[in-house]
Amino acid sequence: MNKKLKSFLVFILIFSIVININTNVVMADKNSKNKSPNIQAGCAIALDSKSKVVLYEKNAYQLVPMASTTKIMTALVAIKYGNLDRKIEISKRSAGVRGSTVGYKKGENIKLKELLYGLMLRSGNDAAIAIAEGVSGNVEEFVKLMNEYASEIGVLNTHFETPHGLDKDEHYSTAYDLSVVTSKARENELFTKIVNSKDVDGKENDFTRSYHNINKILWEIPYANGVKTGYTGKAGKCLVTSVNINGNEVIIVVLNCPGRWKETKKISEYVNNNYEFKKMFSKDDNAVDINLNKKKLRLKYGEDIIIPVNPECKYTTKIIKPEKIGCTIKKGDKVGKLCIYKDGKKIYSTSLKAGNTFRIHRFHFLNKFNF
Repeated sequence: MNKKLKSFLVFILIFSIVININTNVVMADKNSKNKSPNIQAGCAIALDSKSKVVLYEKNAYQLVPMASTTKIMTALVAIKYGNLDRKIEISKRSAGVRGSTVGYKKGENIKLKELLYGLMLRSGNDAAIAIAEGVSGNVEEFVKLMNEYASEIGVLNTHFETPHGLDKDEHYSTAYDLSVVTSKARENELFTKIVNSKDVDGKENDFTRSYHNINKILWEIPYANGVKTGYTGKAGKCLVTSVNINGNEVIIVVLNCPGRWKETKKISEYVNNNYEFKKMFSKDDNAVDINLNKKKLRLKYGEDIIIPVNPECKYTTKIIKPEKIGCTIKKGDKVGKLCIYKDGKKIYSTSLKAGNTFRIHRFHFLNKFNF
């Protein structure tokens, strides 16, 4: 790399300064009766699926075994890379796996789509092996895909060793990571349909058998719509749940939780009773203007900003503007950020976008006098 090019690249690096432009004065009520619940679980979290704001957490970032909640990623990878109509032959390894199974027999040919129902409704370890072999040729290659895709979607504290979740020393995740994986999985229409199914008729779906969902949370919480149970000796009882609260999806994870149904309900009720989902900014609304040399760069919100708000807390918003402006910024380019803070702690950030094309003759530094 020549010196001129290196200097140019260094010059266009963008540094950031924080400018406080708005404060939402929702103050704490010290006499509130709605206190954070005491959850009997090794790890737990409630996460707003869209904004990724954490609503409740207990040891949510601790590395732990996660049992069959692993199968959420197995299903996600299978849907992404597999042919749903392809028939997969059940191997000896699949038919002979230990733990919970559907009961597939060696030599049976099952469509990948049906195997996904067996995987998620019956927690079939045999389905997990069959899916891995059918999609990637063998289990080991499929597990590589699982780890690669986890990194791709920003899941950094998880490592998969199997597609079914039976105990292995290097098979672990966190409650937070599982909530992020589940949020991603529920963007897929087929995944959402599968995990919300209580009973599936085999004849109606051209399946080899019918399937009843073992996930009791679908009956325990009326507004629950998934997702997956899990249990092993090391992981204990686990549960990942998706609930619809006033049209907003919240992911609840409890790991190593003997009373997983009851504790999940407690978290769900806590979120329902303590949070309101507020639209703070609308897509394409003006966030801030940057004036420079009689020209104006308008920064806008790229999407509707809907945040779960606890009335007991104080929320503030800040704009991070670029300290340096380049010669040309095109309409729609990402420029600057919006950050939202709860009681002084950042809970959310998103990029702003340029509302107009902006051209100047040379780079400019910004300072407080430009605003």
